[in-house]
Amino acid sequence: MTERKPLTERKAFPLRLDPLLHDAVERSAASDLRSVNAQIEVLLREALGRRGIKVGQSAAPRRGRPPREKE
Repeated sequence: MTERKPLTERKAFPLRLDPLLHDAVERSAASDLRSVNAQIEVLLREALGRRGIKVGQSAAPRRGRPPREKE
């Protein structure tokens, strides 16, 4: 089993897209109030799900103040 990476540790890689495809993704992202990157991730998850490939969700990073230490 592979270790899950926190959301702050994203796998970065260059992606070349047909300009018309990028424009379509950009319009779709805008209508869903997402960034293009987030929209591509959603579309990939949906496509993999339709093919029966389960993709887990990484644990969300903790936000806010850290808990107080007990004295």
